[in-house]
Amino acid sequence: MDIHALAQSVQLGERRALARAITLVESARADHRAQAAELLELLSLSGRQALRIGLSGTPGVGKSTFIESFGMSLIAQGMRVAVLAVDPSSTRSGGSILGDKTRMDRLSRVPEAFIRPSPSQTHLGGVARRSREAVAVCEAAGFDVVLIETVGVGQSETMVAQMADLFVLLLAPAGGDELQGVKRGIMEMADLILINKADGDLKPAATRTMADYAGALRLLRKRAQDPEDFPKALAVSALEENGLQTAWDEMSALIAWRRKHSFFDRARAEQARFWFEEDVRQALLARLTKVGPLRDTMSDLSDAVARGDMTPALAAKQMQDLLFR
Repeated sequence: MDIHALAQSVQLGERRALARAITLVESARADHRAQAAELLELLSLSGRQALRIGLSGTPGVGKSTFIESFGMSLIAQGMRVAVLAVDPSSTRSGGSILGDKTRMDRLSRVPEAFIRPSPSQTHLGGVARRSREAVAVCEAAGFDVVLIETVGVGQSETMVAQMADLFVLLLAPAGGDELQGVKRGIMEMADLILINKADGDLKPAATRTMADYAGALRLLRKRAQDPEDFPKALAVSALEENGLQTAWDEMSALIAWRRKHSFFDRARAEQARFWFEEDVRQALLARLTKVGPLRDTMSDLSDAVARGDMTPALAAKQMQDLLFR
């Protein structure tokens, strides 16, 4: 594969090259990892930046519907939008449905949009392991906004916040009271909470839920990277496309404030540091299962723990002593 030619094609916005580049960075093969590192290095020279928006929420909250309506509204304003949708992988078969394009029928047919579903491959945190690198590829391709849709998550899956400039949490009407809103975890990571499905019979419930969470957010500890009135809760209807422009205006205002006060660049620098350390951790863990002597020792200790001949704590200590003696 000619990596320089691929990088040039990606920067020209060629969709087939973009898809090939993301496939390359998602591959776990050793030769592909080396090529992916070279490709990402070349793409970083473009200096292009997109607004990275992470979107999370529980299953059935309407993430795909919101992304389609929100993406179409951004495109109507002259922007190009990339969607990286992470689909849960089966712990039994390892397979994924990857059906997000089916749900985003209108958005998938617009030339200014690019939708890429990827399997989570049982990676924890709501995103795929290489989602961050796929974001970098989309930025180099000249997209203005990259939307990162997580799998349906709970209160502790906050990994998407480590690769996004804005973290948006979608909630359903009647999804909890004020006490639910002050629970730590995903709630305190959110920059904007959107109560979706504020239409029809659910509109009164959505308004009450928005009020509950607005009150709860005032009780959370103030974050340095937020202006006075953030984070905040809003009610939106992805189905009727109500409140989407207001949500975008709030996102734009928050990003402008963070840029002005240097929080934007500082956050990206910290994210780069985090992912460097994460890659090192993952590489070290991979060696335990791939390198002959280490793999054999690991297997022997695992068998001893399974038989009850050794406690997990003692086995782990022996493995650490072997690795770091």
